[in-house]
Amino acid sequence: MRKWLMCLLTCVGISALAANDAAVSPGNVTTPSFSCENPASASIDELICSDVELMALDRKMAEVYAAAAAKAVKQQSAGLTAEQRGWIEGRNNCWQSEATRPCVEAAYVERIAELQARFRLVPHSEPVVFVCDENVANEIIVTFFETDPRTMLAERGDSSSLMFAQPTGSGARYQGPNESFWEHQGEARITWGSAAPEMHCKPN
Repeated sequence: MRKWLMCLLTCVGISALAANDAAVSPGNVTTPSFSCENPASASIDELICSDVELMALDRKMAEVYAAAAAKAVKQQSAGLTAEQRGWIEGRNNCWQSEATRPCVEAAYVERIAELQARFRLVPHSEPVVFVCDENVANEIIVTFFETDPRTMLAERGDSSSLMFAQPTGSGARYQGPNESFWEHQGEARITWGSAAPEMHCKPN
């Protein structure tokens, strides 16, 4: 599992999200979005059906995905469907991980937050434009989302990066697959791409 995804579990403390979503009222039964009648033996579906927190996460995923699909325009709908199928395949590959359950949990948490942010399904800030290295042509637009864990969508030209909040002693720090953002006292240090140099950025 990618190190930054492991930090979602160990550093940000997302287990509270699963615990809250998994709360079951007396007499009610938590179920996932699919049938647990005959899950394949030793499959991810079987694991989910045996775990109340994963079942709750799966149901929340179905609700968030439906909300995202409802907002997607025609051009986005086909891509979103294919993307979700790819995500399910990746989630199912968690059997290859040394820690299967944490891998599945992280996959759900990341995907739910990603859909909520990209389709603006949760409260969010107004976009903030940062000018980097005193070059007005080098702009990065960031929007902060009240997902759990918190996320930030950064856009630079035709590319974008969804980053997750990280523990920090001061300021606000976010980490994506190959990008990072650290804002402190009104200025930000941003890296964009693997092994890329750090840029010094100020809000425009």
